[in-house]
Amino acid sequence: MSAFPYRLVATDLDGTLLRSDESVSDRTRDALAAATAAGAAHIVVTGRAVPWTRHILDDLGYEGIAVCGQGAQVYHAGEHRLLTSLTLDRQLAGLALSKIEAEVGPLALAASRDGLEGEVLMGPGYLVQEGPLPYVPYEDPAELWSAPLTKLYIQHPTLTDDELTRAARATVGGLVDIVMAGPGIVEILPLGLSKATGLSLAARRLGVKAAETIAFGDMPNDIPMFGWAAHGVAMGNAHAELRAVADEVTASNEEDGIAVVLERLLAG
Repeated sequence: MSAFPYRLVATDLDGTLLRSDESVSDRTRDALAAATAAGAAHIVVTGRAVPWTRHILDDLGYEGIAVCGQGAQVYHAGEHRLLTSLTLDRQLAGLALSKIEAEVGPLALAASRDGLEGEVLMGPGYLVQEGPLPYVPYEDPAELWSAPLTKLYIQHPTLTDDELTRAARATVGGLVDIVMAGPGIVEILPLGLSKATGLSLAARRLGVKAAETIAFGDMPNDIPMFGWAAHGVAMGNAHAELRAVADEVTASNEEDGIAVVLERLLAG
């Protein structure tokens, strides 16, 4: 076996490491274990906040650092402790939201509260994807702004995710960041925040450089991470915007795309 060429393997979760049933295949688990045995660290870099990520990390036996909340949270899984946490300025977010709605009409809203136990609030009309992730419905808009937030989620009744993302960026691009993180998931984030922000902080703690990192992802919110890492691998199911900037495209998340690449690198 040749020396593994990277010291850090960064993987997104949904659509990348996870299959559609939120499981991680044995083949992918084995490939990641082989990469770590060869001297690399594996780091999860996800748009999910910590409360929606912790059960997956526990299932993987993951005890290292994870980057959650689109880079807002650096979380130590082994110690169940937040190392860093960046919140969204609620006054600025409210202004951005009003400007977007003035441009495209009313939006359905959800929000992720800050902290290890931060709840995800779901407003009227927000379409929740099927799955086990917990959320708290709300009716009073004031409740949305009553505690620190890491992000807002927005949905439009007729615009596609791409159309909503473009319209929101064009309207409030100088106030906040807008990212598309998955089907039906368009988010308002603090300006300048990205997965690359959190990944660079975590890598510094691990003593690893961007030039020593390979990253895997599937959506436009992974573009900054690909820009930071030495090598970006888009899944076969990836969004066209990410595929356009990737160094290579592998098989889909359902077809063990991460394992395909890691096995090739491990074999030299």
